[in-house]
Amino acid sequence: MTRLFSNLEFDGVGFIHRPGSLAACTALISGTTVGAGILALPAVTLPAGVLPSTAILIAMWVYMVVSGLLVAEVNLNTMRTSGKPRLGLLATIRQTLGRSGAIAAGGVYLFIHYALLVAYLARGGGILASALGNLGPIFPDWVGINLFVGVFGGLIYFGSERLVGRLNGAFFAILLMVFGGLLTLTLGDLQPTQFVHRNWAAIGGAIPVMFVALVYQNVVPVVTTRLEGDVRKIRQAIVLGSLIPLLMFLGWNAAILGNGQIDLTATLASSTRFDPLEFLRQNGMNPWANVSISIFAELAIATSFIGLVYGLLNFFGDAFGRTHPGATAQRLPLFSLVLLPPMGFSALNAGIFFEALDYAGTFGISVLFGIVPAVMAWKERYAAKRKSSMSLVPGGRVTLTAMIGIAIGIIAEQLLLRAGVF
Repeated sequence: MTRLFSNLEFDGVGFIHRPGSLAACTALISGTTVGAGILALPAVTLPAGVLPSTAILIAMWVYMVVSGLLVAEVNLNTMRTSGKPRLGLLATIRQTLGRSGAIAAGGVYLFIHYALLVAYLARGGGILASALGNLGPIFPDWVGINLFVGVFGGLIYFGSERLVGRLNGAFFAILLMVFGGLLTLTLGDLQPTQFVHRNWAAIGGAIPVMFVALVYQNVVPVVTTRLEGDVRKIRQAIVLGSLIPLLMFLGWNAAILGNGQIDLTATLASSTRFDPLEFLRQNGMNPWANVSISIFAELAIATSFIGLVYGLLNFFGDAFGRTHPGATAQRLPLFSLVLLPPMGFSALNAGIFFEALDYAGTFGISVLFGIVPAVMAWKERYAAKRKSSMSLVPGGRVTLTAMIGIAIGIIAEQLLLRAGVF
């Protein structure tokens, strides 16, 4: 069998086969991966240098590919054994690890989404507040945060999913074009001497943000459903869909860190965290380039924001049995639960962007997309009475043990870093 089931639609006369597109699913994974994490990447990799950060970023990509394939494997096997062709991430965890596992995973899921929303609102609101300041009086960051939520949150609240999906696709297309232009502008300032700096001991501080930048696993169940359980296509979508953002991240990281206008000694000695976007604004770029930087940053945050809001809306909708509220007013309680807490935290601490990404990557993504997929695959392969007949990742127990051990090691290292041990 090349696929597990067929996607059929009834047109009033008969059923029509609607197979998912490999290109569309690849684009879905790429679009989910490319987000606000790219803004923070050069800031956290600067102390380590280009070569160490490039090597670790590639290694983290391999880790996240294995994680995505494990999520797909468990999702496919759970659909096969349960007879249900559409299972989301948390439903898959509930079927595999039971109610207690689903509750624990749900808590981590909430933590990741709220932490990232706090980060994105703080950063997106700050950019809007700065843009308003260029037009007249200086506005506090909370004004920009409210405006950001009003624009993009209002789009989700009042717009249909189809409209929001089309606009999000347009946002991503513009983001890619602007990214290409910015990357071209920065390549002219590359200096080979900048690539000499290497500090492998400093790379640990960049790993949480790499996790955030490379995450896409929450949409893998969508891909398995759209591609009808076709293992070959699913594997291609995951590998190619995550490879495109990796190449973007590597190019962006090298273009910023290799820029000859960066004084590495002064920057590393400074108590202020390096901000790649502010660096580009302040180093001889024309006003149109500065506008492009703001557009790039805002759209990177907006595309991530839309996905996070939909994820939490679906989560709370499932929890409260309101997955398809009718009137717009009926959605207000869910939207309030999704947006008000992160709005409050981001307004109280507008500089929380990097810290929130660190916590989400270290304690959220490491658990939910590092440990949990390996534990689920282990249970299906070796602990369940009816063993899995479909494996997408080779290596057996060694691979699964390595996945769990790496995630635990990263969490332990970050705890030690925060405690000042090294």
